[in-house]
Amino acid sequence: MSDKVQLFEDQRIRTAWDEEKEEWYFSVVDVVGVLTETSNPRRYWSDLKRKLKSEGASQLYENIVQLKMKTDDGKKYATDVADAEQLLRIIQSIPSPKAEPFKQWLAQVGRERMEETIDPELTIDRALETYLRKGYSREWINQRLQSIQVRKELTDEWQDRGVKPGKEFAILTDEITRAWSGMTTREYKNYKGLKKENLRDNMSTTEIVLNMLAETATKEISKQVRPEGFGDNKKVAKRGGDIAGNARRELEAEIGASVITSKNAIELNQVMTEMLEYVSEMKVEDGDE
Repeated sequence: MSDKVQLFEDQRIRTAWDEEKEEWYFSVVDVVGVLTETSNPRRYWSDLKRKLKSEGASQLYENIVQLKMKTDDGKKYATDVADAEQLLRIIQSIPSPKAEPFKQWLAQVGRERMEETIDPELTIDRALETYLRKGYSREWINQRLQSIQVRKELTDEWQDRGVKPGKEFAILTDEITRAWSGMTTREYKNYKGLKKENLRDNMSTTEIVLNMLAETATKEISKQVRPEGFGDNKKVAKRGGDIAGNARRELEAEIGASVITSKNAIELNQVMTEMLEYVSEMKVEDGDE
């Protein structure tokens, strides 16, 4: 069972793919939140479950299962999930103008997952398309996709060393981030004015490169020293982060400015748009069409 966050109209929906059954499971609470836009989707789902049961949909109610899915704090908690067929039945009971687009989205998600199973390269292509639609530059996207691979290699190494996903991953990530940037992940997100958004998606190209250096260094050191236990892995994480931290300070000394920016993705993309518009205007003035 593999976890993944899907996007419907830029809103997060937690999912899990069952390889054996070749079936997607969707967090019902997330779907309810998207369709109803309520501030308390858990309460809405609780009331809806009672309504479905009273309407004689006891089979649907009884077949709802729970899976552990990651929340914003990085921990995994049991949450109600439904497959596509069950979800369609639930959607029918929710008055929402988004119901029909959501049904189409469900079909698309299922089709794309089957295609990606046959050709994993499609996953990268679709990530590229998503970032392009959001206004990111191709240079930034290339770095971001590479950073995903670097992160995966590091977490694989952590698991080989007995580090547990969730809280322990989060602590080690904080250790790395603090060592190279001077801030924990939460402090970094606050600095950029972020809440639930992904920090890496809101980094500049330079910030991503430094973060990649920190995580790559941590992985390589870990492979050499083979740390045992969480405490040793934490020390290695700091060593890896320190390497990128030294690189950051040397670069800042050369350019006389901080490379860590408070700008988030919206602001960074706006700067890029303004630069492109300026260049375009200059070309027109010079007679270069």
